[in-house]
Amino acid sequence: MDLLLLLEWIIKSVAIITIVLGGFAYTTLFERRVLARMQTRIGPNRAGPWGLLQPVADGIKLLFKEELVPNKADKILFNLAPIITVVPALILLAVIPMGPDILGMGLGLADGINVGILYIMAIASIAVYGIVIAGWASNNKYALLGGMRATAQMVSYELTLGLSFIGPVLIANSLSLREIVLAQKSIWFLIYQPIGFLLFLLASIAEVNRAPFDMAEAEQELVAGYHVEYSGMKFALFFMAEYGKMIVISFIGATLFLGGYWGPFVDKVPLLGPVYLFLKVGVMLYFLVWLRATFPRIRYDRLMAFGWKIMLPVALLNVVITAVIKVLVGG
Repeated sequence: MDLLLLLEWIIKSVAIITIVLGGFAYTTLFERRVLARMQTRIGPNRAGPWGLLQPVADGIKLLFKEELVPNKADKILFNLAPIITVVPALILLAVIPMGPDILGMGLGLADGINVGILYIMAIASIAVYGIVIAGWASNNKYALLGGMRATAQMVSYELTLGLSFIGPVLIANSLSLREIVLAQKSIWFLIYQPIGFLLFLLASIAEVNRAPFDMAEAEQELVAGYHVEYSGMKFALFFMAEYGKMIVISFIGATLFLGGYWGPFVDKVPLLGPVYLFLKVGVMLYFLVWLRATFPRIRYDRLMAFGWKIMLPVALLNVVITAVIKVLVGG
């Protein structure tokens, strides 16, 4: 029995890592094609049919690029920073329920854990260490400024992100992501928590340093920010972390607010569950790309003011109103 359980964990772990790694590669292609369509361009179309092998070509190119390390950099931390940054993106999906139980087994790795929300909040906060270490270890003023900006930004918006989770938790009376999905059989929590969903989206975009909140990488000011001294596969790891976290926040948002894997006929055809979930994730990824193509980067002081003076008070107010309504309706 223990051997079968171990085999199940190995298979699920490989599947989750494949989703993140394959998703990272083809999310970059998806973004480039969508941006090209929005800007009346063609986009990648040379490598493979319809440009489908462009991520493979980019990976091979980065693999053979020279790895440069500044002479006065802290070499141990410099090499460790990309790993610390990318690991959270690989393991956050462990608690996401991918579908209903089939043959008595869940499709997620650890989706039955009853504190899935706490797991997500704990692991997501680790990524900030990789970015600030990368900025400091590079011994470059632009990298250091980028790392400091990213740290302040991520810590600030983590508060709002954590508060946006409380609405679904209160409504479902559970910290378990599977229980939260099952509580949305009749209606998505997006209907009950539109403000919470908006706060989650904005805070998540700031957390992963995506445009228009990509102040840690502002090319006009910081050359490339915290990863300015990185090249080759180390550079690729930082981008893998960014796109991997895009995928992860799309899974989390779909699970908390859009019903997760639940949809019509899932109770009769369980394999429809992952299909619904991936469709919802695709819609959220499209929205993130659309946002990047639409809005310009905002000024850093306004970014911080927006987080502390607007988003945090609104998030606290949303929690209070949700709690009061929950008590009044006798939930």
